[in-house]
Amino acid sequence: MCVSQRRWTGYRGPSCPALPMILLLLLPLSFPPSTPPFAQGAIQIPEGYKVHNMSQPPMMLEMPQSFTAFSLEDIYLPCEASGDPTPTFRWVKDGETFRSEHQGSGTLRAEEEDSLDTYQGDYRCYASNTLGTAMTQSVRVIVEAQPVLQKQQKVHKRTYEGESIILSCNPPVSSTPPHIHWMDKKMVHIKESDRVTVGLNGSLFFANVLRSDSRDDYICNAQYYAARTILPETAVSLTVLRSNNVVHDRKPHFFTPEGSHTSVLALREHSVILECIPKGLPTPKVEWKKKDSSLDETSAQLDKHNHWLRFDSIAQEDDGEYECRASNSHGYATHSFTVTVEAPPYWVKEPQNLLYAPGETVRLDCQAEGIPTPVHTWSINGQPITEVDDDPRRSVSDGVLILRDVEYADTAVYQCEATNKHGSILLNTYLFVVELAPQILSSDGVVYRVTEGRDIMLHCESFGSPRPQVTWEDEDGLPLLSHPRVSPLTNGTIKLTNANLEDSGSYTCMVKHTNISITAHLEVFNQTLILTSPQDVRVLRGTGALLDCGFYKDPQLLKYNVVWKKNKHKLLESSPDDKYTVFGNGTLKVTNVQSEDNAVYTCEVSTELDSVSDSGSITVVARPDPPKDLTLSDVEDHSLTLSWIPGSSHNSPIIEFIVEAQEEQHTEAAKWEKLETVPGDFNHRQLKLNPFCTYRFRVIAVNELGHSVPSLPSEHRRTPPAVPGRNPDNVRSDSTDPKTLSITWDEMEKSSHNGQGFQYKVSWRKSGGSSVHWEEAYVPSPPFLVNDTGTYTPFEIKVQAVNALGAGPAPEPEIGHSGEDKPEEAPTGVTTTVMNSTVRVKWNEAQNVRGRLQGYKIYIRRLGPQGGRGRRSLGHQHHEEEKEERQERGKERHHESTVVEVHGTKTSEEVTGLQLFSRYEVSVAAVNSKGEGPQSPPHHFVTPEGAPGPPASLTFESPSEKSLKLFWTAPVKTNGLLLGYVVQYQQVVESRDSPLQMEMISDPSVTHIELDPLDPSSYYIFKVIARTAAGDGPPIERRGATLLDGVPPSNVTIVSGNTSLNLSWVPGERDRNHGFIIRYLRKSPGDDWEESEVVNSTQGFYSLTGLKPGTQYKLEIKHGNDTQWEDEKMTLGPVPSEMPSGFATQGWLIGLISAIVLLVLILLILCLIKRRKGGKYAVKDKEDKEVDSEARPMKDETFGEYRSLESDADEKRSDSQPSLCGESKLGSDDSLAEYGDSVDIQFNEDGSFIGQYSGRGPVPHGNESSGPASPVNAVPPPPIAPSMSSILNRPS
Repeated sequence: MCVSQRRWTGYRGPSCPALPMILLLLLPLSFPPSTPPFAQGAIQIPEGYKVHNMSQPPMMLEMPQSFTAFSLEDIYLPCEASGDPTPTFRWVKDGETFRSEHQGSGTLRAEEEDSLDTYQGDYRCYASNTLGTAMTQSVRVIVEAQPVLQKQQKVHKRTYEGESIILSCNPPVSSTPPHIHWMDKKMVHIKESDRVTVGLNGSLFFANVLRSDSRDDYICNAQYYAARTILPETAVSLTVLRSNNVVHDRKPHFFTPEGSHTSVLALREHSVILECIPKGLPTPKVEWKKKDSSLDETSAQLDKHNHWLRFDSIAQEDDGEYECRASNSHGYATHSFTVTVEAPPYWVKEPQNLLYAPGETVRLDCQAEGIPTPVHTWSINGQPITEVDDDPRRSVSDGVLILRDVEYADTAVYQCEATNKHGSILLNTYLFVVELAPQILSSDGVVYRVTEGRDIMLHCESFGSPRPQVTWEDEDGLPLLSHPRVSPLTNGTIKLTNANLEDSGSYTCMVKHTNISITAHLEVFNQTLILTSPQDVRVLRGTGALLDCGFYKDPQLLKYNVVWKKNKHKLLESSPDDKYTVFGNGTLKVTNVQSEDNAVYTCEVSTELDSVSDSGSITVVARPDPPKDLTLSDVEDHSLTLSWIPGSSHNSPIIEFIVEAQEEQHTEAAKWEKLETVPGDFNHRQLKLNPFCTYRFRVIAVNELGHSVPSLPSEHRRTPPAVPGRNPDNVRSDSTDPKTLSITWDEMEKSSHNGQGFQYKVSWRKSGGSSVHWEEAYVPSPPFLVNDTGTYTPFEIKVQAVNALGAGPAPEPEIGHSGEDKPEEAPTGVTTTVMNSTVRVKWNEAQNVRGRLQGYKIYIRRLGPQGGRGRRSLGHQHHEEEKEERQERGKERHHESTVVEVHGTKTSEEVTGLQLFSRYEVSVAAVNSKGEGPQSPPHHFVTPEGAPGPPASLTFESPSEKSLKLFWTAPVKTNGLLLGYVVQYQQVVESRDSPLQMEMISDPSVTHIELDPLDPSSYYIFKVIARTAAGDGPPIERRGATLLDGVPPSNVTIVSGNTSLNLSWVPGERDRNHGFIIRYLRKSPGDDWEESEVVNSTQGFYSLTGLKPGTQYKLEIKHGNDTQWEDEKMTLGPVPSEMPSGFATQGWLIGLISAIVLLVLILLILCLIKRRKGGKYAVKDKEDKEVDSEARPMKDETFGEYRSLESDADEKRSDSQPSLCGESKLGSDDSLAEYGDSVDIQFNEDGSFIGQYSGRGPVPHGNESSGPASPVNAVPPPPIAPSMSSILNRPS
């Protein structure tokens, strides 16, 4: 505001333009941000509050200033104020009322009839209305006559060249000092310099005069700005005479100031000039300084060729000691100034024009600073507070006025005035106590929306004076202000913190003791969450990166936006082919990642109500850049230091540097070879170089991502020659021929030759001999042969590198041998220690090896079982004869043999895996590089008897529903003399606690047993264990059950053909075979029932053929007199038409059928012949093969054992490929096939089948079967029928 900001200065004119009336209404309502905050208890009328005809105390808008008047036109004292009612104005001059009161404007102007002198004095303006009185500062009007120049005589001055002179100027005195201009008669300014200067007093100073200074028109012009007048004085004539004497130079002195020190009192923010004008010859130069600090730290500026030090607006910090120094070639002069800065009063805190409600406490702060410290005084409506009646509610302390419990009558304008010896300042502040009716300014029915967990403001901004009391209620009429999450604000608005979904609803705001209220509706939504935050990823340069930003938002918030920012700068959305792609789920894809993509990436998900963000980062990694600027330093004959500058590591620290060298002098195709590995935190390495080489170097940087490309090669470095620095490595004998010593070594690279004329000096002598003389020879390369040395004779050998400059270091001799020959003698002292199936063989160390002993070979041969194979038989004569024949053939075969190699000089070895109850012999031979020597004489030993292995196979046969026969074969490895068998069986029940039953068989030739009675409804676990004198062997274990009596099928599926009906069914899991007949009837008048041949229930499939196409048939299966199954089915297609030439005339078809029938008959005859011969022939062949192989020992085995030893092909075919001749595998006339209606099932040791169900026995009466499928009725087995393996092994 104009009043609070104005400063009382001495210039004329208006200080502040008039403010528009609309601004006057807003002044009490708002203040700029720079103003102090509102006082405690003050009220501010909100913008929406409706005010009608509100009054306002007077407020000064324009105020007068002190000035000097030279005419009546200069009399202008502005005084303007605002207020409602309109203020009245009055003036007081020199303490008395001046003119009458008037309204509208208080500006004072001179009247024509008045004398100018009557307006001299001190003035103050008052503006008043019913609410108070504002007043202005006291101003002074000085009245002067127009300045007039008195008549003067022309002045003539004469002086000599080089002298100093002053041309004075004495204009009329005025309260507004004039500005002096020295000009000539053409109104051209006299040019100033450091020799000629116009001083503060208006005089023209010449430090020294020149002949050119002579002129007769030096005119002083005085310009009076306030009087708008310029007065020229009479011209001064200056004549400069040439001196007859030599002009003498003079040291500097000062025209002004006089003396050596001056004290200056300055006022803050006023203009101050310190002046030093010197005289002397040559012309002195002036310099300024501040004694206690630098001149640059002040606001001073140099002017008038350094004759003035000017402060345009001096500050308190400019206080201090200053010095000017004038100097020339003859000396110097100084003058010091003590500047003391004081200040008239100025405001540091101003009270504000405010509104107050009744009962409030008002504090008006009015603080001013100045030097000296100003005194504060208060007035109320222009009347000093000391002249106003005392009020106990009012207290005054210097610049603070406090008024408690204000009333409407306390409305007034208060004046604060601060005064010191340099002036005074005044402020008007009104205190307006008002009464305003309560109003709710916020809108009714507003819907507020917020997400869960955030804060929301429910607005109920109210205003009134006194301040209205506001309450809030929810839909149930319960008060809200007592809720812990609700905070009331002073204007009636409430703040709800941590909103949740249950807060949704309507709330009512009411003003107490009135019917004023509004309703607010609150909707709370689920907050937006980032479920999958972006990760900090490391990405290989050139590849792509994905940053996840999985989020959730409330489904009711339809508008949302996903924005990605890179280092806080928004990424522009782009197509999938561009750099950045944002997918619908918020994921950001960055393609072709480069180094500039290193950044922090922020995902920001925004809805119309909230926004969440989370950040991740992309760190681009790549293989490092190659090192650069390779330099060679500290270069000596055979060493140097290689230095380099590492390239960029691309965010993956450099692990190491690889220094490579290229030797160009000794290699045809110069290759780069690795020379050194340097840790990643070093950038130099001292390198050792070979003599007589030309090198270049390069460096490769390595980080976890790989190698950089090599750096550019360094400059070449050629090393001088030298004697060899080392000798060849790996000097050794490589003798292959007896009586010859072959000396060889690793040939040295050319880069290690160190000079020209390189060769090898080979030296040798017998080791341990009496001669100290070395034989020597020079060769260009290895090997070197020495003849007539004897067999495997030791020699001392050494090889030394030699070139044209000399020999390398003296080598250390090595031991070498001449060529070897096979060992001459066999080891002696062979003994054995047997431990079950392991034997430890020991022998004496071999002698006369004739070479370096590499080890031994142990030969172990199995001679056969202990005691022969004649104990066990079936008692049949032909079996005895066959065994005798096998034994004879076995004697002619080679024995089973094992070779064990023993490396080194060991003289004992354990051999494992021997067969128990067997006879063996062992021999040992020594081995060197030439081969093995003779074997030692055979040494015999036997292995002890042991527990047998499991029986080789176990098969079942079920004669009835309650009995089961077990058949087994003897173990493959009996490991001794069999004493018998143990048969164990146990019923399978859920409780697993059924009793274990056991049968002992003491005759080893008995390999079958019948178990009766058994539970036909249960499965059993069967175990058979073989026994020897050493104990029981492991069991062979199988699971099985008896077979049940079969019945015809009752669940039959029919598939129709043109002339056939194909029937299929699933046989019972454990049902034995049952023969039945299928009856069928064509459903047409006069047809009779027809019957099929006898069908086996285990077939699972049967085809009725020869039927008519497109005809309905009725089918049935009977069991005794009962019908087991019946159904009706129609064949496909119409009745076929007769072929043109007749079916019987197709010769090729008849021939094809005849050939097929003949082939089937031949196969059946072959199968029957094989069955009649029995399995004994196959077994006999198998036994012959076993005797021939020497791999399986001959044992006294029963016929049951032999039956299990069929070919692998037969075993495999029995399990997966049943054939027409499958019955041949069931053995000889002693086999289980002799049992009628039985199942013959054989198992290998691993549990697989080697047999199958067969039905060669007679069928029970009434169920006769047609036997195997005839050529006429040949059908494949049904694919849906279960295998016998699944029947016997299916769990109960």
